Amino acid sequence: MRKSPLVELAAVRRSGLIESRHFGSLIALNPDGQVVLALGDPDAEILPRSTVKPLQALACLTAGAPLVGAEIAIASGSHTGEDEHVRVVRGILQKAGLDESALGCPADRPENEATFEQMIRSGEPRSAIRMNCSGKHAAMLLTCAVNDWSTDDYLDPAHPLQQHIAKTMASLTGVALTHTAVDGCGAPLFATSVHGIATAFQRLVLADAVEPAGHVAAAMREFPFYVGGSGQANTELMRALPGVLAKGGAEGVIGVAAADGSAVSMKIIDGSPRATTLIALRILDFVGVSVTAAQALAEVPVLGGGQRVGEIVPGADLQAAIFAAEAAA
Repeated sequence: MRKSPLVELAAVRRSGLIESRHFGSLIALNPDGQVVLALGDPDAEILPRSTVKPLQALACLTAGAPLVGAEIAIASGSHTGEDEHVRVVRGILQKAGLDESALGCPADRPENEATFEQMIRSGEPRSAIRMNCSGKHAAMLLTCAVNDWSTDDYLDPAHPLQQHIAKTMASLTGVALTHTAVDGCGAPLFATSVHGIATAFQRLVLADAVEPAGHVAAAMREFPFYVGGSGQANTELMRALPGVLAKGGAEGVIGVAAADGSAVSMKIIDGSPRATTLIALRILDFVGVSVTAAQALAEVPVLGGGQRVGEIVPGADLQAAIFAAEAAA
């Protein structure tokens, strides 16, 4: 695929003036896997962050972890640390015969503000189980337990678990793994590409229901609350558009696939995720997926004094590319 400079994917308009612009790379695939839109350099190596948690969860399943339903969803998600999330994570750890002291992720506050305020009132300290990656870590520990793999070093890239995750990622994305980093939660993070993420999400939504990949997709769509939480964008997108699979990650990465296999992925180069959902919705609409029910997520207001004074909108380069593609169709 021909490489090109990063393009403007979104713009921030305040009181009639463009205040900021978000540049990046993007790709859209039709249900047959063909590229229908490619902007920037979607084959460039990137760090996918939490966007690939569904692939890590899939690796846990194929390695024998007895995860079901909401457990799969929370292993695939970045939960907001609410009490119900903690309950499910503790249940996974109990299956492994472990408690939360085994979690290798750092102690953190919940992202859900109401839960955090309640913690402050009750004197509950920050903890690893409230951290948004604890579901993934619990699933990794359970996988180790059922395979008699060591758990004290489960985050070592050379550990059998992490090697299996790396192979699973390469297989599903179609991208060879050439760089290993450390994610914010401490887990190994394998580089891939925007194109690879879109390919993987498409394969997840099109997987047979009896396959492990189909179990991951079904769990995320049936239990979206555990993928994110109250008011979280991925959760609300999957609730608004049944059949859609969505998972964003830190630093402006997201993968979204519709039930028919249409898929979009992007990387915002400045690391901001604030426009990723509205861009994804614009692309889904472009490829023919009805997004009317998620219109509220396509509107990101810019506030001034608590009042709406502007909005974030699809960028000029993105709009021009869509217009050109539609004109050529």
